[in-house]
Amino acid sequence: MTTQMDDSMTPVAAVIEAETQVPPDRPWAWIAAGWADFRAMPHIGFCYGGAVVAAGWLLSGLLLGTGIAWAVLPATAGFFLMAPFLGAGMYEASRLREAGQPVTLRLCLRGFRRHAPQLMLMGAALLFLHLFWVRMAGLLFALFFGLGFAPAIEAVPVAMLRSPNLLPFLVVGTGMGFVLATIAFAATAVSIPMLVDRDISAFEAVAVSIRATLKNWRAMSLWAGLIVIFTAMALVPFFLGLALVLPVIAHATWHAYRDLVR
Repeated sequence: MTTQMDDSMTPVAAVIEAETQVPPDRPWAWIAAGWADFRAMPHIGFCYGGAVVAAGWLLSGLLLGTGIAWAVLPATAGFFLMAPFLGAGMYEASRLREAGQPVTLRLCLRGFRRHAPQLMLMGAALLFLHLFWVRMAGLLFALFFGLGFAPAIEAVPVAMLRSPNLLPFLVVGTGMGFVLATIAFAATAVSIPMLVDRDISAFEAVAVSIRATLKNWRAMSLWAGLIVIFTAMALVPFFLGLALVLPVIAHATWHAYRDLVR
């Protein structure tokens, strides 16, 4: 008896050697393809994006309600760190559309269930990285502003702007955030879509992702910059822009994976 092997059962050894090199401006093509996917199934994208917006509102409300308004900004960084994992449903939607299969919300959830243990491992690692960043941000805040810095919530922005420690706090905090974000980006650029698509372990997927990122560092630098710019713009109107931006970026990430790992 013979069996056929589909993409989800591609041998690991073949995948490991499959990174390809793309032009430096290739991320614009990924954005265009992601936008095409979003336009083809906007109900899927808006449901996903709307859920993320609601989660952002809930998190901000909890932080403001507990009197730790300073933590809203570092916690918001979780959108950058956790988004690759949260996009598993969108990767599945793009995979189904690419294969010419029907796309429904129920079917998109299979993106989380397929190879669930490996996906959960990646999600736990990203969550740990996010919690580490929030803790480090808290320590930096206490270091630069002191434990006695506790103005009323509505006065926190003005009090921080008047403090001579604001600039060094932003410089050090941004530097640390950049290092963590770079690590997370290289590790997840294509690893999570790969786990949705192929039978591969999380460690092997991360190895491929890092190698693909290094091999295409010019294109991936542009891609990371576009993600940061679009996501930052989406956060400005109290997270509302994420309802559109995150689904498009998630779809585009699928196409980046298909370009970089063949």
